[in-house]
Amino acid sequence: MRDADSKLKRVVITGIGAITPIGSSRAGLWDGVLSGKSAVKRVDRFDPSGFRSQVAAQIDDFDPMDYMEAQRARRLDRYSQFALAAAGQAVTDAGLCLSSRDAEHTGVYLGSALGGLAFAEQQHSVFEAEGIRAVNNILALTVFGSASSCNVAMEMGVFGPNQTNANSCASGAVAIGEAFNVIRLGRARVMLAGGVESPLAPLTFGAFDVIHAISSNSNGNPAVASRPFDAHRDGFVMSEGGAVLVLEE
Repeated sequence: MRDADSKLKRVVITGIGAITPIGSSRAGLWDGVLSGKSAVKRVDRFDPSGFRSQVAAQIDDFDPMDYMEAQRARRLDRYSQFALAAAGQAVTDAGLCLSSRDAEHTGVYLGSALGGLAFAEQQHSVFEAEGIRAVNNILALTVFGSASSCNVAMEMGVFGPNQTNANSCASGAVAIGEAFNVIRLGRARVMLAGGVESPLAPLTFGAFDVIHAISSNSNGNPAVASRPFDAHRDGFVMSEGGAVLVLEE
């Protein structure tokens, strides 16, 4: 056993990227944590009045063209935009220069419970109202969960291990753990790993509302809705965002 353990690689985190409701980038996220202010508020992406829960944490200042070219932004939905933005931040934060010689030794593992489902929901409404020719032609390339990791890999020009798991609330943690093992076992030298969600659309949101999974007792005071360690908590608060780490051997 000791002999086998001695052959395992050490793994370190060298970069952090984050797109969140309380702040973006490593510094922006930490400033948001230190401020102690909640980003939870009444949903305004759609009319939530028909739901038990009417609050969520939205990102209201995200502009994809701060992170990518306009043509690329137009070809991605919000879910993949978050992934690409957070991954780019993480690579910059790590001071990582990915060259063609690194391509086969660098991979992307992400996690997402819902993937591009919210965008698919929006396009289904377009389909019902206007027919198939009105549907955005990027739909087939964005709705599946692995669109996030695939788009990151294509943008970064890397060809190592690539996958997006859908293990619900644990998906981001699972992605990081699996990426850790990939490097530890010598199958890659660098991995971009984390989680991404963009679930704020009526049916997607409502699916969790009807099973009483999301908080509804704080609609009048959204700032206190998210309290995971409170004995009187009544559910989680839905949010959107993404965070990616750079893991290196």
